Amino acid sequence: MIAHPTRLNYLIVPEIQGHRGARALRPENTIPGLAHALAIGVDAIEFDVTLAADDSLILAHDLTVDTQTIRDSAGFCGQPWRSLTLAQIATLDAGDRQPASPYEETFQAVPGTGVPTLDQVCKLFNEVRAPYVALSVELKTHPSWPDEDVRTLTLRALVALAAHDLAGQARILAFDWRVLRHAEEAAPDVPRVALVEPTTWMPGSAWQAGLDPADYGAGPETGLAGTAEAARDIGATWLSPWDPMTTPELITAARKYGLGTVPWTVNDPARMAELIDLEVAGIVTDYPDVLRHVLAARGASLPTPIALPWPSGTPDWAPRPD
Repeated sequence: MIAHPTRLNYLIVPEIQGHRGARALRPENTIPGLAHALAIGVDAIEFDVTLAADDSLILAHDLTVDTQTIRDSAGFCGQPWRSLTLAQIATLDAGDRQPASPYEETFQAVPGTGVPTLDQVCKLFNEVRAPYVALSVELKTHPSWPDEDVRTLTLRALVALAAHDLAGQARILAFDWRVLRHAEEAAPDVPRVALVEPTTWMPGSAWQAGLDPADYGAGPETGLAGTAEAARDIGATWLSPWDPMTTPELITAARKYGLGTVPWTVNDPARMAELIDLEVAGIVTDYPDVLRHVLAARGASLPTPIALPWPSGTPDWAPRPD
């Protein structure tokens, strides 16, 4: 956890982690979306990174071009990002969400927003001077990927972060735990976050880099606490489970192995309050503004909002569709 000089709390206060920027408020995984989260005031911003055809690193949650978040006039929707060059990706508009559900009442589109690269995200962080905001970089792969591709994505992401002097405030997140192994080998000082959900945590799963959840007690209704032991064994720093998996027993088990627990994605204020009482290390939310209000009501100090240096809230260099 990055020490924030303005957050002098006498209680255990979880980090405010903006999910894909602030997904309920602005377009996800975009420069305007990440900038908006910084302006709200967060401890960390989670975003997704995957490989394009030329091994470039772009922000995208799904491994294929998603019609809900991408406007496309060239027929690329549904195609793997891995098959598209940066020149092709530069034609896509990522500035809307159609349909906007479940965020109709809060989502604001930013038309004419391009798909950013990891280098551009790093440029954003350096321009706004946000040394106390962590970059939670989720690397998107699939067990069907060759290990060499997983390694390429991991190493290129670490190189990009280091090139911008941001490795010291970054974390590497992954459901595919091969990423965590490659990251530990290449940059052991960069924290690693083991992501888990029911579809990855089941007996015989291919997501845990050779670890079988069955060996940790995984079953149809049991074995959630075993995710903590497995995360410890894979060398993770934190465990980040799907929120419904986040039981008191799981949090206690994670603490036993020296791991902070960071549930995702938590948008209900009452559930936020429950997790605060359980002393989780962080909460990933589409509504960082709501989590700020919940924490403020408890008297917790909050991360400082960042004054963006651009009147529009978006830098002039931010990518726009060709």
